[in-house]
Amino acid sequence: MLKNHLLIAIRNLKKHKFYSLINILGLSVGVAVCMIICLFVIHELSYDKHFKNADRIYRVHSDIVFGGNHWDMVYAPAPMAAAMPEEFPEVESAVHFRQRGSYLVKREDQNIKEDHVIWAGKDFFKVFEVPLIAGNAEGVLAEPNTMAISRTIAEKYFPGENAIGQSLILDNQDNFRITGIYEDIPENTHFHFDFLLSMEGLEEAKRTTWLSNNFQTYIKLREGADPEALNAKFPAMIKTHMEPELSQIFGEGATVEAMTSNGGKLEFDVQPLLDIHLKSDYMGEFEPNFNITYVYLFVAIALFILVIACINFMNLSTARSSNRAKEVGIRKVMGSYRAHLIRQFLMESILLSLISFLIAIPLVALLLPIFNDLAGRSLEIPFSQWDFYGILILGALGTGILAGTYPSFFLSAFKPVSILKGQVALGMKSGLIRSSLVVFQFAISIILIIATIAVFNQLNYIQSKKIGFNKEQVITVEDIYALGEQAETFKADVLANSMMESGTISGYLPVSGTWRSDTPWWAEGKDPKQTENLVSIQNWQVDYDYIKTLDMKILQGRDFSVDFPSDSNAVILNETAVKNFNFVGDPIGQRILTMAGDGDELNLEDQIGRTVVGVVENFHFESLKENIGAVMIFLSDNPRGIASFRFHSENTDEVVAFIEAKWNQLAPGQPFTYSFLDDRFGEMYAAETRLGKVFGIFAGFAILIACLGLFALTAFTAEQRTKEIGIRKVLGSSIGSIIVLLSKEFAKLVLIAFAIATPVAWWAMNRWLADYQFRQDLGWRVFLGAGAFAVLVALVTTSYQSVKAATANPVNSLKSE
Repeated sequence: MLKNHLLIAIRNLKKHKFYSLINILGLSVGVAVCMIICLFVIHELSYDKHFKNADRIYRVHSDIVFGGNHWDMVYAPAPMAAAMPEEFPEVESAVHFRQRGSYLVKREDQNIKEDHVIWAGKDFFKVFEVPLIAGNAEGVLAEPNTMAISRTIAEKYFPGENAIGQSLILDNQDNFRITGIYEDIPENTHFHFDFLLSMEGLEEAKRTTWLSNNFQTYIKLREGADPEALNAKFPAMIKTHMEPELSQIFGEGATVEAMTSNGGKLEFDVQPLLDIHLKSDYMGEFEPNFNITYVYLFVAIALFILVIACINFMNLSTARSSNRAKEVGIRKVMGSYRAHLIRQFLMESILLSLISFLIAIPLVALLLPIFNDLAGRSLEIPFSQWDFYGILILGALGTGILAGTYPSFFLSAFKPVSILKGQVALGMKSGLIRSSLVVFQFAISIILIIATIAVFNQLNYIQSKKIGFNKEQVITVEDIYALGEQAETFKADVLANSMMESGTISGYLPVSGTWRSDTPWWAEGKDPKQTENLVSIQNWQVDYDYIKTLDMKILQGRDFSVDFPSDSNAVILNETAVKNFNFVGDPIGQRILTMAGDGDELNLEDQIGRTVVGVVENFHFESLKENIGAVMIFLSDNPRGIASFRFHSENTDEVVAFIEAKWNQLAPGQPFTYSFLDDRFGEMYAAETRLGKVFGIFAGFAILIACLGLFALTAFTAEQRTKEIGIRKVLGSSIGSIIVLLSKEFAKLVLIAFAIATPVAWWAMNRWLADYQFRQDLGWRVFLGAGAFAVLVALVTTSYQSVKAATANPVNSLKSE
C-alpha cells in the first residue's frame, strides 16, 4: 500500500510540473531560512553553558542612584570579592576582574596591540574552571606580575616552545611571567580573554574602600544554595561596610536610609551567568550582548516564513480541487475509503516536503556565510552530528503533515455521486480559507517590511541628528603613550601638514569604548553633606585644542586658552551639568568643588575647586538610548592615549599614509592603530545595523515565497476562467478590463493584509523604539510606503498571468464549445 501511494504521488508531481515546482521552490526557501534561524537561535541559547557548574555561577549587579545620575551596572567594590565567601555561607568562591583597555605586548622587540587583556583574581579557575593545558589552578595567578595566557597566544608568541616560566613585556615597562596556559575560550561565551593578569599586582585591587565601584565580580554558589536568600543579605553588607564610609565622608546623618529618602539608591543583587548574554545590557558589560526579545522575534519569523511556504501548498491544493474531484469520485466508487485518500494526499505532501528539505541544505550552505557576515557569527551546518539528520527527517515529516493535513481532509470529503454527475460544489468555505491564508501571508510580509523601514529610519536619524560635535573628517590614533615624551612632537609634526586643520590628545572621546571617569562635585556655597547638593559628573581630561578639534559649540563664556594661565584650574561644563548644579545667576565665574585624594583617602574636609569659564552645548557621548549626562572638561598634563586630528583632504589614504609615516619616525617598532571617528560612532549601533539588514533579508524571503504562491494562484485562476475570458473578449471586453478583473481580487486581499498588519507593526516597532531616549517617531509615510510596495509587488506578480490570459486568442478557448 505504501509503495502504491508513493508511486501515485510521484506520478502526480510529474503530471503537474509547474505547480510542483512552485511548491518545492517556495518550501525550499522557507525551510532554508528556518534552518538558518534555528542554527542562530541554538547558538545564542548556548552561551556560557559549556562552563562546568554554570547554573551555580552568578555575577554581582549594582543599581545606584546618586548625585543626579543612575548607574545600572556590573561594577562592584574591590573588597567585595574577598568578603563574600567569608561573610556569606552560600558562596563557595569568588573572582573579580578589572578592565584597563588594550595593551602593547612584546616578547623581545616588536610590540603587538592586544585587546583581550584583563586583570583577574587568583580564584578565576575555581569559579570558571576553564581547562588548563599547563599550570596549577591553585597557583596560576597567586603572585604579582604573573599571567595566564590562552593556547592561541602561547602559539603566537612562543611557537614550538614551552611558554611556562617565560615572560612578556606589557606597555614597554612591565614584565609578566607566564604561569599557566588555558584552552581558548569558546565563541559562545560572554567574555573572551587571551591574557589573565594577576590581580595580586594591581594596587587598585588592594584598596579597602567600599564606595568605589570598578570591579566586575563573579561568584560560585555552593550546591543547593538559594540566590534569593543571598540577595536578601546584601542590605546588611551595605550597612556594615558602606554606611560607615558614607558617614565618615558626609557626616553622621549620611545613612543609606537618608540617601534613599532623598531619591538615592544603593542596591546589589546577583545575576545568573546563563542570563547574561540574552538578558543583560548594563554598564560595564565585557562585550555587547544579544537580546532575548530578538531571539523570540527570530523564532517567530522562522515559523511565519515556514507557515507562509506551507500556505502556498494548501492554497494550490484546494484551488486545484476541481481537477482532482473526478479522481476522488472514481477512487471512492472503486472502494477506496476516506482514510486511504487522506494517506495518499499526505504522502504527496510529505514527498514534496522531503524534496524541499534536500534542496534546502545546499541553499543553507550558500546563504549561511552571508548571514554570518551580517550577524557577526560563525555558524556552521552540523553535518558531523547524527541528531542533525534525525531532526531533518522529523522536520520534513512534520512540515509535510502540516502542509498536507487540511488539503487531505478537504479533498477526501467530496461525495462521489455529486462528482460523477458533474456537480462539484466547492462552495464559499474553501475560497474564504484560501483568501484568509493569502491575507495572512502578506500581513506577515508587510509587518517585516515596516520593521525594516523603521530600523533603517532610526539608523538614518542617528547618523543625521545633531549630536553636539562633528564626527566627520576626524582620524583617531590610539596608544599615544607608546610615544612617551614625544607625544606633543608627534602632534605638532602632523599639524604642520596643510591637510590638517587641528588636533588634540585625549582618551575621552564622545563614542563608546573610550575613557570614562566620574566623581561627585558640588557648587561652592552649598553643603555637600546634604547629598541632594552633590552632582555626579563625568570628568574629562583634555588639552587646549579639544573643543576646536571636535567642533563643539561654546554657548557661554570661552574655550581654554594658553593666554590664561589660570585655566589650569578652569572647567567647561555642558548644559546638563549647569542644570544639575543649579547655580544662582550666570554660571561663568562660579566655582565647583570636590574631595581631594583618591580611593581610601577621600576626605570631605580636604577639597579642591575649579572655576567655570565656559558652557558647551550638550553632546552625545554614549548611545542615543541614553540621556545626555553631566560632563566637565578640564585641562590635564596626561589626557590619556588617543590623538584625534581633523583634516580637510578628500584623500583619506594620503592622510593615513602621512600620519603613519610620522608615527614610524617617532615610534619605530610600535604598532600604528587608527580609526575614523564617524566609524567609531557607527560601531555603537552595529547591532541595530545588523538587525535592519536581517529584517530586510527575511522580509525579502517572505515576499518572495508569498509571491510564488500568488503567481501560481493567478495562473490557476486564469486557467479556470479561460472560457469566461474568451466569451468576454468576443462580447467586446478590452484587454485592460480583463487584467483588472483577474488582478483586483488579489489586490483586495493585499489591502486587507495591510489593514491588519499596520496596527501590529505600529505596536511592535514603538516597543522597540522605546529603548531610545532620542528616536525618530514612526510617521504615516512608513506605513503607506510599505502598503504601496506590497500592493505593487502583488500586482506585478499577478500581471504576467493576467496579461497572458487577456491577450490569448478567444478562438482557442471556445472552439470546443
